[in-house]
Amino acid sequence: MREDVEALDIKDVTANWVNSVVLGRQIEERIKALADLAHTPLFFGRLDYLPTTQQGQRFYIGRRHVHDAVGDPMVIDWRAPVSQPFYRASKQDPQDVALRRRFGYTGGDLTAYEDEHLSDPAAVTFSGSAGGTQTSKLLQAEIERPRVGPMRDIVATIQPEQDEIVRSDLSGTVCVQGGPGTGKTAVGLHRVAYLLYAHRERLSRTGTLVIGPNRSFLHYIEQVLPALGELEVQQATVDDLVAHVEVRGEDAAATAVVKGDARMAEVLRRAVRAHVTLPTEPLMVVRGSRRWRVPAYELEEIVSELLDRDIRYGAARDALPQRIAHAVLVRMEQAGEAPDDRVQDAVARNAAVKAVVKECWPPVDPAKLVLRLLGDAEFLAEHAAGLLTEDEQKLLLWTKPYRSVKSAKWSAADAVLIDEAKDLVERTHSLGHVVVDEAQDLSPMQYRAVGRRCTTGSATVLGDLAQGTTPWATESWAQALAHLGKPDAIVEELTAGFRVPREVIAYASRLLPHMSPGLAAVESVRENPGSLSVVTSESLDADVVAACRASLEHEGSIGLIAADARIAPLAEALTAAGMAYLSPGEETTAESRLTLVPASLAKGLEYDYVVLDEPAAVVDGEPDERTGLRRLYVALTRAVSGLTVLHSAPLPEQLG
Repeated sequence: MREDVEALDIKDVTANWVNSVVLGRQIEERIKALADLAHTPLFFGRLDYLPTTQQGQRFYIGRRHVHDAVGDPMVIDWRAPVSQPFYRASKQDPQDVALRRRFGYTGGDLTAYEDEHLSDPAAVTFSGSAGGTQTSKLLQAEIERPRVGPMRDIVATIQPEQDEIVRSDLSGTVCVQGGPGTGKTAVGLHRVAYLLYAHRERLSRTGTLVIGPNRSFLHYIEQVLPALGELEVQQATVDDLVAHVEVRGEDAAATAVVKGDARMAEVLRRAVRAHVTLPTEPLMVVRGSRRWRVPAYELEEIVSELLDRDIRYGAARDALPQRIAHAVLVRMEQAGEAPDDRVQDAVARNAAVKAVVKECWPPVDPAKLVLRLLGDAEFLAEHAAGLLTEDEQKLLLWTKPYRSVKSAKWSAADAVLIDEAKDLVERTHSLGHVVVDEAQDLSPMQYRAVGRRCTTGSATVLGDLAQGTTPWATESWAQALAHLGKPDAIVEELTAGFRVPREVIAYASRLLPHMSPGLAAVESVRENPGSLSVVTSESLDADVVAACRASLEHEGSIGLIAADARIAPLAEALTAAGMAYLSPGEETTAESRLTLVPASLAKGLEYDYVVLDEPAAVVDGEPDERTGLRRLYVALTRAVSGLTVLHSAPLPEQLG
């Protein structure tokens, strides 16, 4: 298929050079999309239908649609409707499938298969290489396959409850609450791939965006969609979206909480609208030998009407000269003239009209507005009255006001405020679909910033309330979705864990009653005896190095997770021991499999084996106990095959 595209000759099929360039670029993108991934097999399953249905057809299911030289399908795209029974069919509901076959691969080579006879009541076991077991060994092996490199797709292992979310309609927003190892991130990414398949033309016009918590996380997931042939999806953090100023400062936790509060949206709205003043003088427009007078009360009515409509500040400012010009044209017509649109445009550009607009509705610079709010106590008090307490206002004010936008040490929360103010002045571009992962860590104002990017589209919200590790972490999905502007979104909960071993997730779940009471614990489907080891150490750094060395004897990736304050001494210990290590975001390879991970960056990442250093230090590194326990919960649940916990200080009492 790729060779066919490469062989296309477009020299004589385009009318002009513009069409030629566009078509050439489309061909280049098509060739990229058809790239051969050596370790990614084209098909992973097969459906054999009953002879009485689908004409007894056989379909191979794969990541991509593949056809032969005459255009007949050889492999069906996993997103096609005919592929759905591969994920949904069961012995209770076979959906006319006689046999479902799963293929197993090692390094891209086909090495195993197993069959499931769905329509035969007498057949209760798998056949083929599975050896007659009643559980899918290939499915388990695929889930447990060692992880080296970035995150990979899960098309071969999607479960029925995950498939329902993946195939949910574009028009609706879906919120997925899922504990560690439930596959919520993969489900969100595969939903993007499905929506691009089902609504290709629409989303190619409106755009799709995946929002992650940090750059390390985005680097980890960036290969999932390209492996499925989707190359056009943008990826960003919230900080990337609101990067209107250079962020050089950092807020105290209490200050960041107030800046992230939804009440700040009303403070900013008041501050923007406060720039509008009602005219007190009449307007005189001179055209040739005629003078046209618009009285002050009529100008006031025009300005008041625009204020009452509550449209964006910039749009109203653009409309004001046209409204005034229209009032002048009415007078011209009453005097017997016949002005047209060109005359109205000329009047709108008249110096006298411009002067009125500048006086009544001056331009607003969003960054300068926020600069004044954070630096001028009286200005802030005027617009925060009845919204923020005096103590909250004091938290917002800079100790020493900055003189200009460029000299200010803006924080990440300040950038979000500027983005809000910018949207009050001019509309933010909206996309067709937005995915936001680790959403539980967003503040209300950050939710609003994301929501502005999908006001005319839908969203997929992914997160786990138990893993909220910011001081402003989401208390409930209902609140979060309201701030996002999607209060009617469907909330789905994934409770079956496929990644974290049962022993490990049970240990981590001891923290749930103390940090997220009422939240259901994940029920892991994987038993892996001996996957958890908790060791008291008298020589912590040396024992951590030894544990990493022992973990490297296994296949797959190794993550050494520690409190941020412990990263430097552990880095020295590893270097002294001659052990090379990577930082989060650097891609693991067969030769370099150990990553040193600050606890603050561990969220969303996964490793085959994890060594966790000093749990008490992870808890103590956060501003409060609840956030510390949640950070520890995240660190405890990053392992796929084994977790070793080393501590010299007593373990947090909540671990029991």
